[in-house]
Amino acid sequence: MLGLVILLLSTPVASWAAADQLQEILQESGKARQDDKAKELKAKEQIDRLKQDQLSNQSQQQLDQTKQQNSDPAVAQKPQAGQIQHQLDQLRNDQQLQRLQTDQQLRRIEQDQDPLRQQQQINDLQRQQQIRSLQEQIQRNQIQQDLETMRQQQNNR
Repeated sequence: MLGLVILLLSTPVASWAAADQLQEILQESGKARQDDKAKELKAKEQIDRLKQDQLSNQSQQQLDQTKQQNSDPAVAQKPQAGQIQHQLDQLRNDQQLQRLQTDQQLRRIEQDQDPLRQQQQINDLQRQQQIRSLQEQIQRNQIQQDLETMRQQQNNR
């Protein structure tokens, strides 16, 4: 009889311990998923940075090539080339600043202990990155268009 009483009393304690263990495992699993999501976001950001750098370098090469082809420096093209160079430089500076700010935001997100808030912050950061990427694409397209206009003007002379 005493064995039955001990068994009945120990069962709730064991189930509470199992529930606590399950809760702990679920929290660790959630944290691991959040960490994976943050790492994935970092990797995507790095790929986007490389693509942006590549496009920026291509624009710079095109501008340099156009400057070299212009053996008779036209007065009208010098300011235009300088303006395009300034646009390229400004785009690079803006991208570098955004990279630093994004890195800082990611570090803050990784330190957050609340998985739900962390997920929300990651989602917000991803939306911000998409918006920035589209804005930068618009700027690159404008610079590319300016380069093409300058080239056409050069070819018409």
